[in-house]
Amino acid sequence: MTSSAVRPAALAGFIFCVAMMAVALGLEHIMGLEPCPLCVFQRVAVIAAGIVLAIAAIHNPSGNVGKVIYGVLGLAAVGTGAFIAGRHVWLQSLPADQVPTCGPGLEYMMDILPMQEVVAMVLTGSGECAEIDFMLLGLSLPAWTLIGFLLLAISPLRILWSVKKR
Repeated sequence: MTSSAVRPAALAGFIFCVAMMAVALGLEHIMGLEPCPLCVFQRVAVIAAGIVLAIAAIHNPSGNVGKVIYGVLGLAAVGTGAFIAGRHVWLQSLPADQVPTCGPGLEYMMDILPMQEVVAMVLTGSGECAEIDFMLLGLSLPAWTLIGFLLLAISPLRILWSVKKR
C-alpha cells in the first residue's frame, strides 16, 4: 500500500459502515423491528467507526503517525462493536431460565442515570436483548452484526498494515 493508499481502505470501510446502518435502519423502519439497548450500542460503534474512517479517507495521511492513529481508533470502534455483538449473541444463547430479567428501557435509563451506569446495566444484559426477533440463514441479527464487525476490521487493519510494509 503506497503512502496515499490509506484513502481506498478507509473509504471502503466507511461505505461498509453506511451499508450496515442502512440495513439496521431498514430493519427498524421497514420491517418494524425495534432495536434493543445492545443493538443501539452496536449502532453507536458502527457510527464511531464510520466517522473515524471517513476522516481518515478525507485526511489520507502519508505519515506513519496518522496511519497508526486512524488504524487504532478504527480498530477500537470495531473491536468495541464486535465485543457488544458477541455479548448479545451470548445472551441469546442462554437457556430461558438463565436470561436476565428485563430492566427499564434505554431512554428511561439515559434520563435518570449517569452514562457509566447505563453502559454497565446494558452490558450486563437485559431480557429484551435475549429475544430473537429475526433469523437469516440460521443466524440472528446480532450474529450477522458480529460478522459485519469482523469484516469491517479489515479496513483499519489494512491501514495499520501499511505502516508495517513501509
